[in-house]
Amino acid sequence: MRPIALFFLLFIATSLHSQEASLRDLISYSFPSELTASKNQGAIAWVENKEGVRNIHYALAPDYTPIQLTNYVDDDGQEISNLNFTDDLTSMVYVRGGAPNRSGEFPNPTSNPEGFKRQIHRIELASKSIQELGMGHTPQISGKNIIYLKKGGAWMMNLQGENDTSLFSIRGSVSNIKVSPDQSQMAFVNGRGDHSYIGVFDLETKALQLLSPSIDLDSNPVWSTDGQKVAFLRQAYEKPIIFIPKREGQPFSILVSDLTTSETKTIFTADKGNGSVFRNIAATNQLFWTANNEIVFPWEKEGWTQLYSIPAVGGKATSITPGNLEVQYVSQNPDKKQLIFNSNQGDIDRQHIWQYSDQLSQLTSGNGVEWSPIIDGDGNYFCLGSTGTNPADVKKIDSRNLRTITPEIDYPNSSLIEPEQVIMTSKDGIKIHGQLFLPKNLNTNEEKPAILFFHGGSRRQMMLGFHHRGYYHNFYAMNQYLASKGYIVLSVNYRSGIGYGMEFREALNYGAGGASEYNDVLVAATFLKNHQNVDSNRIGLYGGSYGGYLTALGLSRNSDIFKAGVDIHGVYDWNAIIKGFIPSYNKLEMPEFAKLAYESSPVFFMNGWKSPVLLIHGDDDRNVPFNETVVKANKLRELDVYFEQLIFPDEVHGFLLHDNWLRAFEATADFFDRKL
Repeated sequence: MRPIALFFLLFIATSLHSQEASLRDLISYSFPSELTASKNQGAIAWVENKEGVRNIHYALAPDYTPIQLTNYVDDDGQEISNLNFTDDLTSMVYVRGGAPNRSGEFPNPTSNPEGFKRQIHRIELASKSIQELGMGHTPQISGKNIIYLKKGGAWMMNLQGENDTSLFSIRGSVSNIKVSPDQSQMAFVNGRGDHSYIGVFDLETKALQLLSPSIDLDSNPVWSTDGQKVAFLRQAYEKPIIFIPKREGQPFSILVSDLTTSETKTIFTADKGNGSVFRNIAATNQLFWTANNEIVFPWEKEGWTQLYSIPAVGGKATSITPGNLEVQYVSQNPDKKQLIFNSNQGDIDRQHIWQYSDQLSQLTSGNGVEWSPIIDGDGNYFCLGSTGTNPADVKKIDSRNLRTITPEIDYPNSSLIEPEQVIMTSKDGIKIHGQLFLPKNLNTNEEKPAILFFHGGSRRQMMLGFHHRGYYHNFYAMNQYLASKGYIVLSVNYRSGIGYGMEFREALNYGAGGASEYNDVLVAATFLKNHQNVDSNRIGLYGGSYGGYLTALGLSRNSDIFKAGVDIHGVYDWNAIIKGFIPSYNKLEMPEFAKLAYESSPVFFMNGWKSPVLLIHGDDDRNVPFNETVVKANKLRELDVYFEQLIFPDEVHGFLLHDNWLRAFEATADFFDRKL
């Protein structure tokens, strides 16, 4: 009996082990993005990133069965974006490759000797044959032509890539092109540094005009449905400064230009105080001109990102999404009669889809997270969505029910857990939300090591499900993996993030203005220390970008609490970061602010850093300069503090290579295993 019993126990142990997903398994999902729709027929398309291999897929009415269109096979870091169906639905135009850095270098994380470019392509849906049309970006199809951006200007070529020509010459840069409904004209933004204009170019007569030029920053042009008018956003220029709270400013305005009379009228000006600073949403344009001649726009008048509507001739602005909620992704159907968007109304740590025409209606609900909603030419609703244990998929919304078009096959959902919502109160009274990941089968008296996770941004929000951005989709999976290994993980939505209103986002003294969010690091640590299953002598922390900043702050200010950390391309000195984003920034001109920024940075607290750390960074980072890690590591050497490093040559901020994500997470888990 003994050998049989031993064999049985070994069999059970092996079976249980086989059910534990590996890190490679947990980040093996195919992440969808760039969801787009045909304007005049039932068709959608999207990009799937399957372990770093990016390909376009599409689906046609009535069944919307997914079809893989491209057949790229390498994890080479080359992004695919700007999907456009041709009007006859025979082909698609798209861009492959990322934007250059300030030195003009295109992303090349594989260090390919031949390098890469950002190029426009056209692919036939039937034959799947691909034609490279040339360098450029942000293409949009106008009849039988493609209008796109290149070298800071507007260009046009036909669908075969022929007759490529610059449309006009103008000082400054051209962006945000919007073609008129009859495709005879195009509106655009003409950026000139501290001011910008809205231009209109006639594609037939070649006439160009600038609408109501001013000293201000004009942006986001949108055409009326009859093509006779253009509405746009106007904001006053203010000396740029970032990573400090800004609750008020010069009120923004909405203007409408009548091209037939050359008259421009201001139809709306925000009130002073709350909402005076314009708040962007995730959309191709910030203004929407509807079929009933209303203009819809985001406004924080009530301290939350709501959508408002105002008659195009002017009048009273009315909220169409009242309440304490944040609208994020917004799109409009082709006939301009409907808006579809997501918000966290009634479910603050998730997002669901809503629709607005004459009235507001909710399309999705439940325990999922939904984003990037669209409406195709046949009037069908689609979105991307996830749950706590299911990665993102393309979904069709049928009678308020979600049908998954691209289900994950063989993904180890059963090894994941549903995170718990946690709400903590910081010492200054601010409510801080988090997601708690507890290992399965946790015994009441069992003590485990614990880890705090901090998102980047800081304008981000982690949710009770897989995230809508690929970067945080990966980190959510990593938190699940750490929990599966026995760690108790708390993901913290610290102040200055989004999702909880303007005052939370623009928290007093946050970031370079005093690091007040460190209060949230400490209250999260206290939560873990008081948890019955946490060994308070084994608490670590990690995060990327702004999360790396909070990791470094924790290790430098409280190595007595935090015994190890993983700092992924994190901020070291706010003055260097601000200079990177705003080259004109001169700390000698702002000595008091520069001093406060320095004292809000990890560099100021380095003498208190005692705990070991793993530093991870790519040296083509366009957000946090690689030098931040270089000088941080050199100071750690000087202080004789133990650190390890994982460096990715030619990699950017949001790692483009799946292999680099895997290596970073494997190194993170291994480091915590050894140090906690």
